[in-house]
Amino acid sequence: MRKLNIANLDTPIKKLEKLSNQLGKNIFIKRDDFTGIEVSGNKVRKLEYIIAYALDNDYDAIITTGAIQSNHARATAAVCAMMDLDCHLVLRGEVKEYEGNLFQDDMLGANVNIIPPSASREKAMEELKQKLESQKKKVLIIPVGASNAIGSYGYINCYNEIIKQEVEMGVHFDSINLAIGSGGTYAGLWYANEEADIRKKIIGYSVDQIAEVFKEDVMKIVNDLEDTNHHFDSISINDNYIGLGYGQATDEELAFYINVAKSEGIILDPVYTGKAFKGLVTEIKNGNYDDQENILFIHTGGQQGYTKEMRERIKDVLRKNDRV
Repeated sequence: MRKLNIANLDTPIKKLEKLSNQLGKNIFIKRDDFTGIEVSGNKVRKLEYIIAYALDNDYDAIITTGAIQSNHARATAAVCAMMDLDCHLVLRGEVKEYEGNLFQDDMLGANVNIIPPSASREKAMEELKQKLESQKKKVLIIPVGASNAIGSYGYINCYNEIIKQEVEMGVHFDSINLAIGSGGTYAGLWYANEEADIRKKIIGYSVDQIAEVFKEDVMKIVNDLEDTNHHFDSISINDNYIGLGYGQATDEELAFYINVAKSEGIILDPVYTGKAFKGLVTEIKNGNYDDQENILFIHTGGQQGYTKEMRERIKDVLRKNDRV
């Protein structure tokens, strides 16, 4: 399938030396937060395929959705700006501060539509599509997180990139670990792993939904990729680290993110990668990775999740630690 070439690939893989020594494992991180600035994180890998599909099929307007500070929405706005496509964002939530991704959405020329937290994103997108079609637009709706069969090709490609990097580095990763928030990234990695018959463990850490919800999402995407019978027993999604919920963090979690930043020079985001990486480290400490030696975590980006409110809380945690 054709793709655009707008991401900075291949993204590097680095060993976290201090944490590896502490945990007695070889912990590696793949820096998919390095895919670019305006289109940073895992979303651009998916959009390289979806927007290519849109251009090849003469769509001239894109609608997608997410939360107020959606990384996917901002990435979509950036790619649409590059490709001269009208971008319409349906963002659900309450606007507390004009900052981060919301600010960048406007800078990138997106048409931003805010809906209440309880409203249906799908209904709002369909109504907007009908309105745009009445204006003679050909409209493509991209689901939340760009998580569909076309978008998952981005992480089929990423899996193959990892296999190539294994050869270059002389290492075999026993597992690939990542945050899961809509299912498309996980689906691409899982499908590629099955097709390669290498049988790595693909382990997702949920940031908001119970594991069964995401398993259903992954199964649907994989079945849309290939209409054959698959055995989904190897899907592994851990929902024990959702904490307070999507986009929320406890002081303990914030302290963990601070510690990683200070010790490894890597900033995790408080919505996706922070929760997932804390889950991974906790599971290792609990002995649930005892059969693994080389462990890879994918940093999928999202630092814009540090809103003004979250930054104030980080400052309080830092001050509290200084007083201890």
